[in-house]
Amino acid sequence: MAAAPPVCDFGWPAVDARLPGVDGLACSIFDQAGPKGLVVAFICNHCPYVKAVIARIVRDAIGLKAHGIGFVAISANDAEAYPQDSFDNMKRFASQNALPFPYLYDEDQSVAKAYGAVCTPDFFGFNKDMKLQYRGRLDASRKEIGPADLRRDLYEAMVMVALFGKGPSEQQPSIGCAIKWKASACQA
Repeated sequence: MAAAPPVCDFGWPAVDARLPGVDGLACSIFDQAGPKGLVVAFICNHCPYVKAVIARIVRDAIGLKAHGIGFVAISANDAEAYPQDSFDNMKRFASQNALPFPYLYDEDQSVAKAYGAVCTPDFFGFNKDMKLQYRGRLDASRKEIGPADLRRDLYEAMVMVALFGKGPSEQQPSIGCAIKWKASACQA
């Protein structure tokens, strides 16, 4: 089922956490920030929306690094109910897609809840002060790979954040598969 997150809550402070990465090391979300900001992306391995845009996510993460913007991805799906999203499958997904950023596992889903993540992919763009400036889509792709000339919403917004510390006032929400919450996470 497709889900769309709410609009950007400008100035909302990022939440830090230390999570295990597919490289075998635990890392802090904040440690991934560049001097101009950070993108925190909630993704998963099996989502058709993520699969359709993963090459573009990689492209834009590499491009944003040159602008001083760091990038980190987090999977929070219930791996018991969705074994495709297990930590071992996260490692395979990261390797197959040559992810140039940390891919972290939020097994207890506390980080996804703290961020208010709704879907995969769900992008949060922070300025150098770790204040939210972008909550929107990567581009207009859906479950199918879009044309190569699609406007790069996330990339353009984060370049603006790098230059001015503020994101665009007009933002299009991301759309994707709803995060697969554990029964206990929904009740907490």
